[in-house]
Amino acid sequence: MQAASRESYKAGAERLDAYVRGTDAVTVAHTANDLLAVAGLLRREPRLRRALSDPARSGADRAELLGGMLRGKIGDGALDLLAALVAGRWSAPSELLDGVERLGVEAALASTEASGDLGEVEDELFRFGQVVAGQPELSAVLSNPAVPVDRRGVLVGELLSGKAHLATVRLVEVALAGFGGRSFSGSLTRLVELAAERRDRQVAYVTVAAPLSDEEERRLGASLAAIYGREVSVKQTVDPHVLGGVSVRVGSDLYDGTVLRRLNETRNALAKR
Repeated sequence: MQAASRESYKAGAERLDAYVRGTDAVTVAHTANDLLAVAGLLRREPRLRRALSDPARSGADRAELLGGMLRGKIGDGALDLLAALVAGRWSAPSELLDGVERLGVEAALASTEASGDLGEVEDELFRFGQVVAGQPELSAVLSNPAVPVDRRGVLVGELLSGKAHLATVRLVEVALAGFGGRSFSGSLTRLVELAAERRDRQVAYVTVAAPLSDEEERRLGASLAAIYGREVSVKQTVDPHVLGGVSVRVGSDLYDGTVLRRLNETRNALAKR
C-alpha cells in the first residue's frame, strides 16, 4: 500500500482493536465474515470500489454511500469498521479492497485469539498448505484461477469439514481468492505469518530430512528466539532429499548448514544446551 492507504488502513485497524476488546469471540467472528463478504463484493464490483475510494467525494459521502447499500444487510460492528475505512484516503481502488480484506482476516484471527484457538488455526493453515503442496493434482485444482472460487471452496469444505476450525476453513477460502493478490500457496503462507504476528511470534520454516523431536524443535525455537528477540513459531517440512542437512528461513533470512555461519552457531548452541 502507498502512504495514504496505509494511514487509512491503520485507522481501521485501530478501530478493530478497540471493537475486539469489548466484544465476545462469536460476535467478532460474525463481524469477520461480514467484512470478508464485503471484500468479495468489492472484488466482483470494480465500479463500487472506485466509488468508495473516489477522492472527489468527501469521506462522509463515501461512508454514507456504503451505509445506504449495506445497512441492515451486515452487522453494525462491520458497518462501523467499513465506514472508518472508506472515510479515509485510498491511493487506488484496489488498495481499498486489500484493506477491507486484510481487516476481515485480522477480525477472524482476533476471534480465534479471544476463544483461545489462534495457535491451532495457525498450525492448521500451515498443515493444509503442506498437504496441498504434497499432492500436485489437488494443488493444481485449488490454485487454478480458471475454476470459480466457490467451486474450489466446496472442495476445501469437503476436505476440512469436521477436521479444522471454522476460522481455518474461512481463511483458506480467502486464500483461494488470492489474498492481497498473491497465489494460493503464497496466500496461505501470509495467513500463517499474520496468525503468528498476532501472537507476537516470528515464523521459522524448517526443512529437515526427518522430523525433529518435540525437544529438538523446542530447543531450535529457543535458539532462534534468542537471535531474533521474540518468540519463534517453528514450522517443519520433511523432505527426504535433504540428506541430513537442515535449512531455516526466518523472514528474508535463509540459513543453510553448508554455507551460512549463523546456522552453525545455532546448531552449536543447541549441542551445548
